[in-house]
Amino acid sequence: MQTVRDADGDTYLLVKRSGDSSRILDPETGEERYVANDALEVVAGESPLATAARGVPEPVRRTIRAVHDDRTLGLLVEIVDRGPLSILELGDAYDMCESDLHGRLAEFRVAGLIEEADVAGRRGYAATTTAEEAVRLLRGERVTDDAEPTDDGS
Repeated sequence: MQTVRDADGDTYLLVKRSGDSSRILDPETGEERYVANDALEVVAGESPLATAARGVPEPVRRTIRAVHDDRTLGLLVEIVDRGPLSILELGDAYDMCESDLHGRLAEFRVAGLIEEADVAGRRGYAATTTAEEAVRLLRGERVTDDAEPTDDGS
């Protein structure tokens, strides 16, 4: 499999090349179609696996890279649902040692999922819009253009 680009600059996965046409896969929709070979160019140096991953929304990909287990995912969900939360609240409420908690929070910050916040005069963390969108998507809620969740199909 190879990564290819069409004349509009859109990136696809090359599934099969024949004499005059190629079958390509749109990683965002999963749709396959045939196009003329001369309408495509191979994207050198781009992994087809990285291209395939683009079918997953960026907020979810970012979250997957930062979350390694259920407890860590649960911590992010709690910050999204209940936040912003102070460091004291986080330390008192969850069964994590201080170093584990701070390590996970550092990973979230690096991934752009949380940001520092003042919580009643104490240092704390709030979820970013990226984290909020990722949690909605992971819960199966549809996200509209204005980032408001809907789950009724509208």
